[in-house]
Amino acid sequence: MATGASADAARDGRTITTRVPARLDRLPWSRWHWTIVIGLGTVWILDGLEVTVVGNIASRLSEPGSGLAISSAQVTGTAAALYVAGACVGALFWGRLTDRHGRRKLFMVTLAVYLAATALTSISFAPWWFFTFRFLTGFGIGGEYAAINSAIDELIPAHHRGRVDLIINGSFWVGAVGGSLLSIVALNTDLLPKDVGWRLTFALGVVLGLVILLVRRNVPESPRWLLIHGREREAEEIVASIERRVTAEKGTSLPEPAGELVIHQRRSITFTEIARTLFHDYRRRSVLGFSLFIGQAFLYNAITFGFGAILTAFFDVPTGDTGYYFVVIAVGNFLGPLLLGKLFDTVGRRVMISSTYILSGLLLFLTAWLFDRGVLTAGTLTACWCAVLFFASAGASSAYLTVSEIFPMETRAMSIAFFYALGTAAGGISGPLLFADLTGTGKVSDTVLAFRIGAGLMCAAGLVAAALAVNAERRPLEEIATPLTAAPGGAAKADA
Repeated sequence: MATGASADAARDGRTITTRVPARLDRLPWSRWHWTIVIGLGTVWILDGLEVTVVGNIASRLSEPGSGLAISSAQVTGTAAALYVAGACVGALFWGRLTDRHGRRKLFMVTLAVYLAATALTSISFAPWWFFTFRFLTGFGIGGEYAAINSAIDELIPAHHRGRVDLIINGSFWVGAVGGSLLSIVALNTDLLPKDVGWRLTFALGVVLGLVILLVRRNVPESPRWLLIHGREREAEEIVASIERRVTAEKGTSLPEPAGELVIHQRRSITFTEIARTLFHDYRRRSVLGFSLFIGQAFLYNAITFGFGAILTAFFDVPTGDTGYYFVVIAVGNFLGPLLLGKLFDTVGRRVMISSTYILSGLLLFLTAWLFDRGVLTAGTLTACWCAVLFFASAGASSAYLTVSEIFPMETRAMSIAFFYALGTAAGGISGPLLFADLTGTGKVSDTVLAFRIGAGLMCAAGLVAAALAVNAERRPLEEIATPLTAAPGGAAKADA
């Protein structure tokens, strides 16, 4: 906790000079950094597991004897919409608290909310109970995105930030693969009764979350956040401890940190300042963030929302087999950030963001053309989707990376929350409303139109990135966007 003296100093606007950010950025990769990745990044696996499991168990929940009187449409419609709404509200609610009260406190609380809501979902006995705790599960997950991305960016060295962020965000699809495979086992009535299997899938999510919670206990508060909020002594102690661990592991002394930062400490930033930062000082960057999130949201909905219906309606794939195709698509999604992530730190953000967006859009246009000509099979269509999503997944992950590093530190969590909520709402509300009608008609021309809409918006976002993306690769966060509390003369300029 902050001492009375440090709190008073923050209120009085005390000015300090620090090298803490530079000390964190010059650290070589170490076991300590893996602790951060495992403790914070694995929540995306839980999210992927959660979303996929619910989609796959919808038919089982609607069957007599499931223990829950609910229809499949209510699971994939009402419950899914409430999960999305909860994620949007949670991102904004927890994002503000993350900037005010710290990264560590909030990423512990939001995970606890997720765990409690998931556990209570597993004992659902009526639709209203199921709906309530689907909303609260999303509420916790939405908060995770803001708190976790903030903490990761502020703890990972600048030279590794891009690839680490992309791989972590892409790990959602590892959870999606696990969710698909888990559902196959849990829904096998030869192994588990109808009213038990689906409950165990949620219970497993709780077990995995508890393991992550235990690992997170070793993750410290962001020293960058502590500095700004009048707790520089704690920041210094945390960084010194990390340096000792890394030095002992590597067996060599660390290089001298390059650069220092002068800041005026403050306890909080007002909503007016946040709004002015996003929509006035950094309006070009806000246009970039908006474009990236909307583009990827609509491309993903064009493919994933109706993929099962497309395979069933046009290629006679049995409903029970569509999960296997989804596993293949999910693997392709994860391989994109995994294999391309390093290039975002070497080739650069602008080139890689714009090229992954534009290339995935063009490949989806090609897929639409082949689908319209009737030359695809279920297997070749899935292969086309994999190629599209290999690049789209890297691009979509870079959207989260972008909004987490191009705005000042004092607004970082709220910026992530705002664009996440915007993209999630567009993808989870507008997207399904549009694409459900198109892919559900059974007409080739309507499905082709759905593909073209997603492809067009993805290409448009790529063009925006080519013009507006920030060359943030291997640069300290304080150089990309000068903190609002920094003394005059910072390296970064508003809307640079």
